[in-house]
Amino acid sequence: MIQPLLIEIGVEELPAVPLLNELKNIETKWAAVLEENALLAEFEFYYTPRRLVLWHPEFKMRQDDSEEEFFGAPIAIAYKDGEPTKAAEGFARKCGVSVDAISKAEKGGKDVLYFKKSVEGQESAELLPAMIEKWIKSLSFGKSMRWGSNTESFIRPIRWVNVLLAEKEVEMSLFGVASAKKTYVHRMESFEPQDFAGTKDYFDKLKAGAVTLFQDERREAILAAFQNIEKEHGVFVQLDDELLEEVVAITEHPTPLLGSFDEAFLRLPPEVIVTSMKEHQRYFPVFKEGRLINKFVVVSNALTDDFSKVIEGNERVLRPRLADGLFFYDNDLRNGLSTDGLEKVVFMNGLGSLRDKIDREHDIADYLYELYGDAVCEENGKHYEMNQELLQRAVELAKADLSSEMVYEFTELQGLMGYYYAEALGEEPEVAIAIREQYLPDGEDSAVPSTKMSAIVAMAIKLDTLLGLFSINQIPTGSRDPFALRRAVVGLIRITKEHDLAFDINAVLQSLGQKYKAIDFEKLEAFFLERLNQYYKVNPSIVKAVLSTGERELRAIDKKIEAVTTIAESDDFPTIFSTFKRVANITKDVDLDALADVDTSLFEEEAETALFAAYNEVSVKAFENLTERLDQLFSLKPQLDTFFDKVMVNAEDEAVRNNRKALVGTIYKAIFDIADIKEITL
Repeated sequence: MIQPLLIEIGVEELPAVPLLNELKNIETKWAAVLEENALLAEFEFYYTPRRLVLWHPEFKMRQDDSEEEFFGAPIAIAYKDGEPTKAAEGFARKCGVSVDAISKAEKGGKDVLYFKKSVEGQESAELLPAMIEKWIKSLSFGKSMRWGSNTESFIRPIRWVNVLLAEKEVEMSLFGVASAKKTYVHRMESFEPQDFAGTKDYFDKLKAGAVTLFQDERREAILAAFQNIEKEHGVFVQLDDELLEEVVAITEHPTPLLGSFDEAFLRLPPEVIVTSMKEHQRYFPVFKEGRLINKFVVVSNALTDDFSKVIEGNERVLRPRLADGLFFYDNDLRNGLSTDGLEKVVFMNGLGSLRDKIDREHDIADYLYELYGDAVCEENGKHYEMNQELLQRAVELAKADLSSEMVYEFTELQGLMGYYYAEALGEEPEVAIAIREQYLPDGEDSAVPSTKMSAIVAMAIKLDTLLGLFSINQIPTGSRDPFALRRAVVGLIRITKEHDLAFDINAVLQSLGQKYKAIDFEKLEAFFLERLNQYYKVNPSIVKAVLSTGERELRAIDKKIEAVTTIAESDDFPTIFSTFKRVANITKDVDLDALADVDTSLFEEEAETALFAAYNEVSVKAFENLTERLDQLFSLKPQLDTFFDKVMVNAEDEAVRNNRKALVGTIYKAIFDIADIKEITL
């Protein structure tokens, strides 16, 4: 029989972030408990700050009956001279029957002890208390607490429990709280427990009591209210998905409200205001015509006909936050940008202070300037030559804001505050921009530094961190990467690609690495190449084919991967590939770097002459890109097919045999210069 099942666990206000972090596991863990108890059924999970709710519109009243099979020892061991041994007797006890009830079955080619018994399904009401307790105790929210006389802990005290199956209460106790057919509505509606008749009445009581149980409805209500505010006031409310989910998690009856703050605070950098509002108050910033204005949106959980006091209270709370920010900002400007004191701040044990790190970055920036400094830079449509002194100035000041009061308060603004301070203190624009962009790219979808000077500063920082950590053997293992070295390598790949900078992995790392302690360059190269494999969203064997040629210059790697991928995606490539796979197999024992010149006087078949002529025609052509070159090399397929059909490569005459291998090897070497295609798998 199928009946509805409602489970509600009432708690004191849940902190939003731990709840949201565990959210992806909550339903999975309940499904695992259901499956374990042979009661798997569709369900929905709802949450508010004061409750966790599981709702099964249809749930089995009891488990299905089943059969359980038992296999035991081989018959030859279970019986001796026709009498049961201890093995047989033990098996019978395990099955809960006499030895006479045991039969035999074939398993693994042997006759073994066997018993099958019918298992009657248990009533769901009997199983649910243990199931719910197992589920609740499996949830991991990070920190937990104990309360009252409880010896066990949970994220917040549990205050009520109700479990209804087929509209009847299932008696249970959880953390010392006995289940009851009661729930609680919004506190501003009533503090008293609310009785309800059944599941429909439960949902109706919550709705009437100003509790929007369904998180999707709360989210939609918030977004709809944002749109109304935008239309009414001609503004734009800046959404932040993480902040939105937090607000959904901490409200039962959300009401977005528009508040304001003193215009004088707009003298602060916009990011300071936005960060202060989001981090401390969970407010949404408001923009007009692309500029931050002195407004904010707060999502209230209050029940009232007059929200003016709520708005005033939030405005009053925000003011001292912004006042602190303005105080820090003015103080920092008076103190100026300086790296004094960073010699006392440890960067990493074994790598010295932040001052030491800056000094190493200066050296790396000089090295990179020698590589890229003659490049013409462009910003806002203006061209300029990179100035080495300004480059070093940017490196010197990049970490200066770590000593500022603002960054001490808002660590996430490091680099950004350095930019604002540099700009306000009259530093050159390219220096300020390089300070702002020093950590870019800082994510998969992040922008890269916008100028070549910024790119070099960012590369110097990433290279020092990478080489430094490898020099003290702080190498990422498994999924652990506390110093974001994987992100640093991907950042280097993206910067060099998007700024078209030559970067030979081995040459650069080995040249710079000489100034560090012993580095295992083999491990470092492997680490870099692993990131390359993950960076390119193409057939992994194509990346392997390109890297197998020994190519380590990033621009060249990129162009070769693009060329091979383009051709490999064509419909006729599998047919082409089979021919050139044969070319690769024939030349697998041939030293491509020591190929003899093809001697046309040794040709005995017309197919040899035709193939060599076709190859020569391709080899002397000038191509706009590698894709065209590779495509033309693959166009030799008809001549190769004829060659393999008409010509015996392994001729008895050694000179002829070697000449034919040289011919095939010459063609393969031309392809190998781009990719070792035998590594490609389709």
